[in-house]
Amino acid sequence: MAAQLIATTATKKVFRDGDKAIKVFNADFPKADVLNEALITARVEEVGGINVPKVLEVGVFEGKWSITFDFIEGKTLQQLMDENPDKLPEYMENMVDLHLSILSKQCPLLNKLKDKMSRQILDTEELEDVTRYDMRTQLDSMPKHTKLCHGDFNPSNIVVTDDGTMFVLDWVHATQGNASADVARTYLLFCLQDQNKADMYMNLFCKKTGTAKKYVQTWLPMVAAAQLSKRRPEEAELLQQWATVCDYQ
Repeated sequence: MAAQLIATTATKKVFRDGDKAIKVFNADFPKADVLNEALITARVEEVGGINVPKVLEVGVFEGKWSITFDFIEGKTLQQLMDENPDKLPEYMENMVDLHLSILSKQCPLLNKLKDKMSRQILDTEELEDVTRYDMRTQLDSMPKHTKLCHGDFNPSNIVVTDDGTMFVLDWVHATQGNASADVARTYLLFCLQDQNKADMYMNLFCKKTGTAKKYVQTWLPMVAAAQLSKRRPEEAELLQQWATVCDYQ
């Protein structure tokens, strides 16, 4: 059976070949980044207690670097939210619980989140030098944690099987660090689509963990500034607004 194209992004295409998913990167995509994604995912697999599509192979597909994973049959949580808006509170609660399960784990061989964010903020051209300096200084003063952080935790990266099991995809941005920083990242991703969902998510996280909302919000400018370094035009306006926010009510 020929591999079937099932998804396309700016940097890669994803094919299904039977019970395998093949992520094929653009010809100019750095080999080191491909190998790094496979390594990070393999390390998260070894943590245990998280449903992760297993890395089966790193190779070349039609002349381009690729990673082959287990194919997970199901719908993304984003699809389910879109198809069943009346179930949004249930889906959101399940998503927060899944996030908390991930954040309860540790993966000591991953890069430190604060180190990665500091490099990203330094590379953010949209901000003035003094702003970057102040943000990196504040980042350095934040509590140092070693929780497993996904780095791109959103409903499109969660596949729900027919029996309700949730698998988490795309671990390339995973690090070890502060849970509230990872939640702030998810909040901003929701903000790009729906402010109501963003608020629902943060409120649920804070309620379930006893975390002050003000503390999670403290991370937002730093997380937004770090994300700006990826130079995604569709995100730039909102992220720049968050990156320059100093006060919260």
